[in-house]
Amino acid sequence: MLDVFKSDAYQFTTLTDAILKAPYKPGRIGALGLFRERGIKTTQVAIEEKDGQLSLITSTPRGGVGSRLGNSKRKIRSFSVPHFEREYTILADEVQGVRAFGSEDSTATVQGVVNERLAELRKMHEATLEWLRATALQGIIKDADGSTLFNLFTEFGVSQQTATLNVDASTDQKGVLLNDVTAAQRLIEEELGEEQISGYRAFCGKTFFDGLRGDASLVETRKLGDRNAELLTNPTGIRSLVFGGVVWEEYRGKNGATPYFADAEAYLFPEGSDIFRTYFAPADFEETVNTIGLPLYAKMAQDQELNRWTKVHTQMNPLAMLLRPRAVVKLTLV
Repeated sequence: MLDVFKSDAYQFTTLTDAILKAPYKPGRIGALGLFRERGIKTTQVAIEEKDGQLSLITSTPRGGVGSRLGNSKRKIRSFSVPHFEREYTILADEVQGVRAFGSEDSTATVQGVVNERLAELRKMHEATLEWLRATALQGIIKDADGSTLFNLFTEFGVSQQTATLNVDASTDQKGVLLNDVTAAQRLIEEELGEEQISGYRAFCGKTFFDGLRGDASLVETRKLGDRNAELLTNPTGIRSLVFGGVVWEEYRGKNGATPYFADAEAYLFPEGSDIFRTYFAPADFEETVNTIGLPLYAKMAQDQELNRWTKVHTQMNPLAMLLRPRAVVKLTLV
């Protein structure tokens, strides 16, 4: 029965293409396209810092002459790309009865079972990548269990920038919140220097978002009419508001019981800059050695003894990176 899996439809290249072409349902960070993606040929990413500016190092041939450092002080840091894999075993019983003797559509029928498994596995990888990006945006890249993979503040020898926003339900504090928001934006501008950005956005925990929305300045703004409908839940179900030149957005994702962004915190960051990256290293297969990494890979292995199962293996090797950790400001309310 399982001889069908030996057809070209279930080979490494075809399966990888299938999982890459599956409907993509990323989390909010992925949907915004905040992190620029790039495939790499190695499992290490080297990042160069020059006078506080971080940039990538162009690769050179092994044994060849490296790029000159010049007179300015530079630092080079290397990051190992994390490896994430997940497998699903398709038992013979799962395709039992889907093929009649002499049927010409058996491959298509069994393909439906494989596609279902690939879709389930892809969702797990998407959630994992979203978690990696969310924690990278906060400066401390964490594994799924909450352990630290990379503390970017420690790696780059810098401290996190923080700011507090004064909110008040009365009109006595009107205007103070706007000044606080502007001050936080200036922290980012000073860090980025001449680098151009397209705007500001903040991912907020639910407690932070509720406190911000209740400030008198925003209450007065809401009264201006329909032009400020963004203060309410928009049709996509994302609670957001615009104030002080910032899109404030409640982030709803959770890793188990742990929210991607702590309830009482928010992170203000620039949009349109090139400080957010995702590097994809190649899979650990013979076929992918020294090839450009892809976001996801899929492969099959069959029970060679009893032919009772076929295992679907998927993996990704991403490194989500914030090249300028101080360009994201951690916010709290007072």
